[in-house]
Amino acid sequence: MQFGEKVFTLLKAYTVRQGLTRKDDTWPDRFYTEPLPEGPAKGAVLSRDEIEQLLDEYYELRGWDKTRGIPTKEKLIQLGLRDIADSLLQWR
Repeated sequence: MQFGEKVFTLLKAYTVRQGLTRKDDTWPDRFYTEPLPEGPAKGAVLSRDEIEQLLDEYYELRGWDKTRGIPTKEKLIQLGLRDIADSLLQWR
């Protein structure tokens, strides 16, 4: 489980280095405006407020900064990624 967490956090650190942040962790606009055409959730659209709340909870569970959606230095060090933690500070 910890290895998987480490890999997933590394992937997130990589995307941060590529310039992606919390604002990029969203669905396309049509998911918030176009109702689903079929299936059990037919007619439903996503709520931006609910997605923001879910992101807060997700980042908290991951040990990532909720405001920016990026791994914290503490989490990276906990996972044995001190070198990534040090280099990621440059990209924040």
